[in-house]
Amino acid sequence: MSDTVTLTIDGQEVTVAKGATILDAAAQIGIEIPVICYHPHLTANGLCRICSVDAGHRVQLAACVTDCADGMEIVTNSEDVQRGRRTILEMLASTVNVDESPEILDLMDSYEAEPLRFADAAPRTAPVYDDNPFYLRDYNQCINCWRCVQVCADDAQFAFALSFDGRGYETQIGTFNGNGMMDTTCVFCGQCVGVCPTGALKPKRQALLEQGTDPDSIFEQTRRKRKRKKK
Repeated sequence: MSDTVTLTIDGQEVTVAKGATILDAAAQIGIEIPVICYHPHLTANGLCRICSVDAGHRVQLAACVTDCADGMEIVTNSEDVQRGRRTILEMLASTVNVDESPEILDLMDSYEAEPLRFADAAPRTAPVYDDNPFYLRDYNQCINCWRCVQVCADDAQFAFALSFDGRGYETQIGTFNGNGMMDTTCVFCGQCVGVCPTGALKPKRQALLEQGTDPDSIFEQTRRKRKRKKK
């Protein structure tokens, strides 16, 4: 039995190892499929669907989680695919602040997305959590991509400090029992901040600098918080 499969992507034939995803196969022949929730070092979940491609079925396939199969004929940038991606981006912009998400803003330009298309949509709102001296959590910018939860869990850190809170449209990232980060299992490794694609998690000092806070004042603020926690 062969350990490879052969398929066609945008008219180009490609042979890949069994278990390779459509995203992997496309990259092998230099075809770039856009992603948002996907991260190469984290488990793919196909949440945002921006990487969906046309395989000739009624429903488009998420390239980041769909394994290649022999004889597949994939189209990555058809009119229907472009329309789907444009709609996803417009829906994101209607509910989440993406002003600090350069990759998403670039995609919106590429697909000519209209950020006000769903102007009557109710934006998800959340407080800004300033509960530790290391980073801020602004879930008004969160797209629920799961990256922070995954990297904090068994994809990397095994701290399990972050989880999900709420249900359905109200779902957002949270902590056990709503505890502040200083009262969770967080070890402040910074990996969640590093994989966040939107600025929902931001280093505290960076945020204060952007607000125009004097560097000496920033040092005093963070130093005092550390001292209070140690007592």
